[in-house]
Amino acid sequence: MKIMNDIYGIHHVTAIASDPQRTVDFYTSVLGLRLVKLTVNFDDPTTYHLYFGDELGRPGTILTFFPWSEAPKGHRGTGQVITTSFLISENSIDFWQTRLKKNQVTFNGPFKRFDEQVLSLYDPDGLEIELVSHSSAQDRGVNVWNGAGIPSEHAVRGFYSVAISEEGFERTASILTQELGFTYVGQEKSRFRYKIQDSEAGASIVDVLCLPYTPLGYIGVGSVHHVAFRTTTDDNQKFLRANIIKAGLNATPIIDRMYFHSVYFREPGGVLFEIATDPPGFTVDQKSSELGARLMLPKWLEPERKNLEKILPRLRLSNTRKGSEFEK
Repeated sequence: MKIMNDIYGIHHVTAIASDPQRTVDFYTSVLGLRLVKLTVNFDDPTTYHLYFGDELGRPGTILTFFPWSEAPKGHRGTGQVITTSFLISENSIDFWQTRLKKNQVTFNGPFKRFDEQVLSLYDPDGLEIELVSHSSAQDRGVNVWNGAGIPSEHAVRGFYSVAISEEGFERTASILTQELGFTYVGQEKSRFRYKIQDSEAGASIVDVLCLPYTPLGYIGVGSVHHVAFRTTTDDNQKFLRANIIKAGLNATPIIDRMYFHSVYFREPGGVLFEIATDPPGFTVDQKSSELGARLMLPKWLEPERKNLEKILPRLRLSNTRKGSEFEK
């Protein structure tokens, strides 16, 4: 059964980092994203959970990290999200080439793919990031975060797409199209593109790379842990979960992540997918002007705040357009 209008594209991508300070510095000072929430991994509270995004951390802009310093290095391969792509405007390629060179970030490109221009780079842990220049950026420039001295017209617009590496693509494609509402829109070599059609929110593309001779990947530092797709209501989420189970996949119960509600399942190729609700959002426990300024904990962890603040490494945070400093 094909689901329509219940999935609206990518909600967030969560990856694994090693050093939280280095991660904060790269994504705020180089890419110009806003640290919208400094909290902990609710399943492992002695570890930070860092959320980066636009001004309010709107769904479709949120890249999050678990900084697990003791985790082994990840290995790229099949059964993984191997690339996370951000959207930039059509006239921003030169700006970003200059900015990356100034910050001593090695990159490849620009090169053409489908109807877009692409710069490819790696973050300090080896996570592959792309900056994709595309005409759709003109529709997503209202709520950008112009931090780190980046003019609004060149600021990152949120996600453009994710790319998944698979041994084969048919079963993954079936889940994307039949259960999540994506539509097949084209192919370039071994890259098969799927999109949520008529999505006003953007961040609606998943590329599936069919790479049968590539070894199985290993999740670790510098790799994506999971990708989450967005839905607008709890009722939609329940409906999607029921259909995922009918398709023969295991799905978790609905889990309250404080800023959204989550259901997790593994697609047939092994990638961990999540369905996350848009509400309640990151202003549920902080004013918009204070997002990312201090460590936030759920009520059930507040009694442990003093202990956690001793365990968690101290961070320097520069989180406003004026560059004010915050410390945990």
